[in-house]
Amino acid sequence: MARVVKTQVEFEGRFYDEYVVIEGEDLPAWRADEKFSIVGQSQTRIDGVERVTGAAKFTHDIQLPGMLYGKILRSPHPHARIKSIDTKRAERLPGVRAVLHYQNAPKIPWRMGLTLLFDQTLRYAGDEVACVIADDEEICEDALDLIEVNYEVLPFVLDPVKALEPGAPKVHDSGNLFQGAPEIYERGEIEKGFAEADVIVEGTFRTQVALHNCMETHGSVATWEGESLTIWDSTQHIFGVRDTVAQALKLPKHKVRVRKQYMGGGFGSKNSAGKYAVMAALAAKMTGRPVRVVLDRHEENLAAGNRPSSIQTLKVGAKRDGALTAIYHKSIVNLGAYTAWGGGTTGPTRRLYVCPHIKTEDVCVFTNLGPFSAFRAPGYVEGTFALESMIDELAQKLNLDSLELRLRNYAEIDPATGWPYTTKGLRQAYHRGATLIDWQKRTALKEKDSTDTKKIGFGMASQIWGGSGGPPAYALVKINPDGTAVVITGTQDIGTGTKTALAQVAAETLHFPISLVKVELGDTQLGVYSPLSAGSMTLASVGPAVRVAAEDARKQLMDVASQTLEMPLDELEIDRGEFLNTRTRERIAIKTIFEKLQNFMIIGRGARGPNPEKKSVNTFGAQFAQVEVDTETGRVSVQKIVAVHESGRVINPLAISSQLEGGIIQGLGFALTEQRIVDERFGLVLNGNLEMYKVPTAQDVPEIITEMIDMPDPEVNNLGVKGVGEPPIIPTAGAIANAVADALGRRICELPLTPDRILKALESQ
Repeated sequence: MARVVKTQVEFEGRFYDEYVVIEGEDLPAWRADEKFSIVGQSQTRIDGVERVTGAAKFTHDIQLPGMLYGKILRSPHPHARIKSIDTKRAERLPGVRAVLHYQNAPKIPWRMGLTLLFDQTLRYAGDEVACVIADDEEICEDALDLIEVNYEVLPFVLDPVKALEPGAPKVHDSGNLFQGAPEIYERGEIEKGFAEADVIVEGTFRTQVALHNCMETHGSVATWEGESLTIWDSTQHIFGVRDTVAQALKLPKHKVRVRKQYMGGGFGSKNSAGKYAVMAALAAKMTGRPVRVVLDRHEENLAAGNRPSSIQTLKVGAKRDGALTAIYHKSIVNLGAYTAWGGGTTGPTRRLYVCPHIKTEDVCVFTNLGPFSAFRAPGYVEGTFALESMIDELAQKLNLDSLELRLRNYAEIDPATGWPYTTKGLRQAYHRGATLIDWQKRTALKEKDSTDTKKIGFGMASQIWGGSGGPPAYALVKINPDGTAVVITGTQDIGTGTKTALAQVAAETLHFPISLVKVELGDTQLGVYSPLSAGSMTLASVGPAVRVAAEDARKQLMDVASQTLEMPLDELEIDRGEFLNTRTRERIAIKTIFEKLQNFMIIGRGARGPNPEKKSVNTFGAQFAQVEVDTETGRVSVQKIVAVHESGRVINPLAISSQLEGGIIQGLGFALTEQRIVDERFGLVLNGNLEMYKVPTAQDVPEIITEMIDMPDPEVNNLGVKGVGEPPIIPTAGAIANAVADALGRRICELPLTPDRILKALESQ
């Protein structure tokens, strides 16, 4: 029975109405088949051979006959207006085919209308001025040097606090405050809550700008066949790129095809189309040849977006027994020049603990720096660091174990909405994580292993995130005449193992070995619609649609087999890719029925149903850290991280452990080493490369112990799964910061926890 339902989809802080056809909603929550179990078992990647042999084709690998190359001229000033631009010398250079700029390119609105594809006003050092198209990249680079631009240099502002002052240079005509006002959330009466408190702690915390540094930089290859455009794009949202490019070029959507088979990382920075995609498409149309525009590493770190810096002020009140009475949390977020939504830093404060009186303020500010973009749990990483640091400060003042304080304020229902959780495994994660790191023995371990100059510390932090996924998401499952199956969907595997997980779901539903299942995705023209891969929503959105499609295909296959083989349905089943007569135990190849029915095809259809109403769907986790701090050098060495998370049903334990480790390592970098450095005199990024921007390497990775609380969520979808992409990075910095404070007996309230900050704190002590 199918029906049409209206639902709302959230994307970058906004909600959009969607109408979706729901098929097969009567499917019960997943129940593992004990006789034939694939879901929940560790499975190596079905495309692993292609990845390790170099056969996998990334966007960077696309080479088309006659392909041209594009390179972008970028503003050398943080704020300027182009008075004139002369490209004649560049155009005369042999091998140059075109130069695009604001005078000859279409006036295409960009960044929610805050700028244009090529704007005459430039708002950060790195903003796009022109794009040269030539026979090779070396010619492009030479041509860029020949473009003559006369700039009117304008006053600029880099500091978000200064940007809010009267008379500050305006980044945009509408002002420097995003949407003209702070985003304020309140429940209860904040002053009453503090009046009821026996103990109050306060603090100001600062987090830095972090750069994504995806191994595959942003880029596109575009080619035209008549009036139809094909784009290969390194993206987390193939349909989003299609829609944006179609709108920009005023094309019907069926004339734009976007492809992406493999991608070398995105972490949120590739959620939407980049200017380079439209530039490549325009240039390909002008020249009649394919065009490749791919950012280099320095461009990537100027223009591809970042996790913004924040200044967070918190005030927390509690009773003597530890019961929270009030939390005030104000966050000033440096958005840079452009954004599509705010920072979301105070989200964990609103939702993590039981507290009757809360007020949060998110003040999101435009400055003349590189643009904000989503970065793996945007806002929640920064906000959790500050909130969990204050919870530890409160525990110390109350002379309570910090884990005990968290348990005393444990939320059994969602504090922000009053709705029940579909599942919540945070209490189990607390207890299991504490056991794995010997939390109760930490005082003895510190005394045993600390020396006069090297101090051991333990810390922890909690995690909350969404991860529910939702409609619209569609899938097809095709049974081939040789008895193999193909899953067809329009999602994208961004390196998380989506292909493998979908193959597991389809294989177990069909009762096929996974070796007989192929997954086709990453193509808007061949696949049916699926949402972007962000917000930890891919598997929770697409997986249920695949299950419905596979079940539909299985039922069709059984019906046809029953008629063709002249056997009752109740005496027939599929077992490991073959028909099995349950009465005689005779096995029959599936291809047998196709041999009897010429040109016959089975296609199962599936769609993802809506999430439950008035229920909160969240993921939870806890991380514990053990550190050693050298008081002579200021160096922090993380010795161990224990991470225990709950994200519904575990489809592939091997893939989840990889996701957890990857997120923890990124969190390690955020806590200790990663920081964009800007010359405040000129507004220029000084370390936009992998030599000076310090991401963790294999030598920096500590012992990491990960476990999942495997708690299938029967209400969220027919698989019981929730997302796990963002959760592992959220509490890492907070846990490490609390461990450092435990080691030193003094808190450092600014990230990253670099040696100079450690030594400065020790000197002031």
